[in-house]
Amino acid sequence: MVETTRPQPLARDAMAYVLAGGRGSRLKELTDRRAKPAVYFGGKTRIIDFALSNALNSGIRRLGVATQYKAHSLIRHLQRGWNFLRPERNESFDILPASQRVSETQWYEGTADAVYQNIDIIESYNPEYMVVLAGDHIYKMDYELMLRQHVDAGADVTVGCLEVPRMEATGFGVMHVDARDNIMSFVEKPADPPGIPDKPDHALASMGIYVFRTKFLMDLLRQDAADPNSSRDFGKDIIPQIVKGGKAVAHRFAESCVRSSQEAAPYWRDVGTVDAYWEANIDLTDVTPELDLYDRDWPIWTYAELKPPAKFVHDEEGRRGEAISSLVSGDCIVSGASLRRSLIFTGARINSYSRLEEVVMLPDCVVGRNALLKRAVLDHGVRIPEGLVVGEDPELDAKRFRVTEKGICLITQPMIDRLEI
Repeated sequence: MVETTRPQPLARDAMAYVLAGGRGSRLKELTDRRAKPAVYFGGKTRIIDFALSNALNSGIRRLGVATQYKAHSLIRHLQRGWNFLRPERNESFDILPASQRVSETQWYEGTADAVYQNIDIIESYNPEYMVVLAGDHIYKMDYELMLRQHVDAGADVTVGCLEVPRMEATGFGVMHVDARDNIMSFVEKPADPPGIPDKPDHALASMGIYVFRTKFLMDLLRQDAADPNSSRDFGKDIIPQIVKGGKAVAHRFAESCVRSSQEAAPYWRDVGTVDAYWEANIDLTDVTPELDLYDRDWPIWTYAELKPPAKFVHDEEGRRGEAISSLVSGDCIVSGASLRRSLIFTGARINSYSRLEEVVMLPDCVVGRNALLKRAVLDHGVRIPEGLVVGEDPELDAKRFRVTEKGICLITQPMIDRLEI
């Protein structure tokens, strides 16, 4: 049934359900202690804050987050930073760890199962629509526009899609669509991706964002749970089934991407590798970065502690506290050290005669005197010893730290502890 008029936004009747249980193993040691959605990004926030802030800014007031892998850091962040939604205002925020709700031996067995195991909780809120989101991407998007397309098209499912150059889509689930963006087939990681009718050199890649009517989704999940051959996954089971027997529609990200006047192109990043993570953070130091974190019309909410401002001290040749083309968060003391094109999270202590170039430093790191760090990512709480040089000798770096294909060094405290200095 297609609705034509409506007195209130569709987001008021929607629940956003964020899938945040994945490890993100390609981030290597960055996800040894935390799930990928809990990884820090951009100086203040965590990756999951983008999906949750999008939901909030879109007008959605019922949020659920399914957690599984090493969830403590993520749950603690959500409890501290996302505890302001009130039931008495018809708002809700549920953290939903895998908790043996279906059987005593069963964790979440796939993305669809992570929703199915909490059907009773979802149905108690009685939302008209479900917006199912991946919790591990960086982007700004108005889900109201996607909900509107879903209702206007009379779709069973609407799938959020990115337009990407055709041969770059081989690592994604790809939508083969007709001229009206109806999905005719869904192909997982194709060798020869189908082009878009109006842009044959581009393909539509799935963003892992889905809109359903809640009742339709719940019926489908119950059927899927009864199928012993299912892998309990949206991309592998649920979406292909709807494409085959129902109406699936593609929603193009460019149509609902939120852009400030400073953002020239739609911005979406899967910071799923150390290289991509370093690059997306360092890009924020550009004069006009592709992602505008200063956009007050679409704020990214997070948990922020009350800390003193950043401080730069000493002003003599070779020992000048300075930062050029860099982002430095609160509670940092740059004491006679030089930063260039670096992003420094809260609570850093960077001591005299040290030089940092293109470094992403997570919270509460300490850098000793005379250190030289280039093209590196420092995990939370790393203490760099005096005189350590990173980024000058690739062979030596590879013996001591995690070095990526593009030569970025990932440094954790256990790696530092193993050093023989």
